[in-house]
Amino acid sequence: MKTRFFFIAFFILFAFTGCKVNYSFTGGNIDPKIKTISIQYFPNNASIVQPTLSQAFTETLRDKFSSQTKLTLINKGGDLNIDGSITGYFTQPVAIQGNETAALNRLTITVNVKFSNKSDEKQNFEQTFSRFEDFQSSQSLSSVEETLIKDINEALVEDIFNKAVVNW
Repeated sequence: MKTRFFFIAFFILFAFTGCKVNYSFTGGNIDPKIKTISIQYFPNNASIVQPTLSQAFTETLRDKFSSQTKLTLINKGGDLNIDGSITGYFTQPVAIQGNETAALNRLTITVNVKFSNKSDEKQNFEQTFSRFEDFQSSQSLSSVEETLIKDINEALVEDIFNKAVVNW
């Protein structure tokens, strides 16, 4: 019995000391020489313009990088730079029922993002990110729009953050 316990304890100890894993609270992988980031205002170029969307999205993106990294946010010329625009904002019916009415509607927001890294140009990218949230067709968009935009913005920002600094 003691031999078995010793073998299991030795195996666990060996397994944990034999591997090195780096953890961080954000998962970010930012070169220590990178000190600043500039995040430009994202204009709404979608065919439907929601008046507060540009400001809300830009602030959510800035807040994410300010709170999850040690980077200093500056207006222009950062070591990292993010700019782009909102290119899509639309609703569509989903989950069509037998009586040909939608049980759910979907709000989709799409943004085009250009990311540049002055110290490692291989990390530069331009990519379109899109996220959606569904809502009951019995609800009007105006009654749920603020909450949906907040949730979609957070998901979009998480995707952009992961692509830019987590390098998954």
